[in-house]
Amino acid sequence: MYRVTNSIKIQNIVEFSFTFTFKKYNFSVNIQIPTLLLDENKCRQNIHFMTDKASRNKINFRPHFKTHQSAEIGSWFKDSGVSGITVSSVQMATYFAKAGWDDILIAFPVNILEISNINKLAQNINLHLLLESVESTKFLIANLKFKTGVYLKIDTGYHRTGLLPENDKDILKILSLVKNSSKLKLTGVLTHAGHAYDAQKKEEILSIHYNSINQLLKVKKMASEYFPNCILSIGDTPTSSLADDFEGVDEIRPGNFVFYDIMQYYLGICNYDQIAVALACPVVAKQRSRNEIVIYGGAVHLSKESIYNAKEHKIYGLIVKLQNGNWDKPLPGTYISSLSQEHGIIKTTEEIFEQIKIGETIGVLPVHSCLTANLMINYTTKLNRKISKFRFNS
Repeated sequence: MYRVTNSIKIQNIVEFSFTFTFKKYNFSVNIQIPTLLLDENKCRQNIHFMTDKASRNKINFRPHFKTHQSAEIGSWFKDSGVSGITVSSVQMATYFAKAGWDDILIAFPVNILEISNINKLAQNINLHLLLESVESTKFLIANLKFKTGVYLKIDTGYHRTGLLPENDKDILKILSLVKNSSKLKLTGVLTHAGHAYDAQKKEEILSIHYNSINQLLKVKKMASEYFPNCILSIGDTPTSSLADDFEGVDEIRPGNFVFYDIMQYYLGICNYDQIAVALACPVVAKQRSRNEIVIYGGAVHLSKESIYNAKEHKIYGLIVKLQNGNWDKPLPGTYISSLSQEHGIIKTTEEIFEQIKIGETIGVLPVHSCLTANLMINYTTKLNRKISKFRFNS
């Protein structure tokens, strides 16, 4: 088993062998520093894939925008008919409200210290908050100025946050408080099955999917006695991508699927050609005695999320050649083996070592695209167009 913390161990990785023809470096963007490249076509295809899946299963699609954090990319979801979204903070909700979104769920435990800004949002949009404690529920009832939707957060196995489904006492207490409040209305019950990332096989991911639904159905049955129209909401990319059976589900909230990444690939969730972002990094040095290449691109650009491959090598990203704004499969035997603040160290073969030159720019497929996107200021498309994104202001 492996656990997704800042290092992931994958045991069922498929080893690749392929012929890669090197071409003269000819990237259309003048890159001088680490730059996050976005393939708009792949991104739009990923959006279409998930919106189509939700439509076919007749369930609501409330995508999580914490991955891309961009008003423009958000507009691509509107093009696909999405009307409600999920975010991870009050500030992010404010950013997307200004971009025209008026149905927003903040899928993070209520930070009661932000009640002033929560009230500003609730005044202007259809806002939804998470409830997972009696204390927070009472605080909201006493301090909210406008009627607000709430979801009951249930822990179905991830053990990060949420009420355990067997905690009938607190669940019923919260439901009673909401029922008797003029400020709160229960939208539904939800979970995030983050433990799906711990699975070793697709069958385990699907087992987590069905188990989470069954646990939520029990809670929804209790909640329906107070709120007959409450919904059941699930949200994570592994289960939403793999599952075809959503019986009992009313809403899905995946986020990472918009870009995907190496982690999702190793879990068997996506193919390489679905990964829509790559970090372009200048090659700044070469260490011939170790077959190592040094790039300008470190932990402040990629994060320190890591994964183990089948050969027990710890990797922080896979390397691709960039060609006219595109990238192919990762180079064989080539990966980021370590990161410091600004440096990335690439291990590679003798052949590839000789062919990658100082001054060239190579691409890194990130282990976790959510964290890489969060660290970078904006995106650059193959047409050298900048796409801005949300920036957290402390």
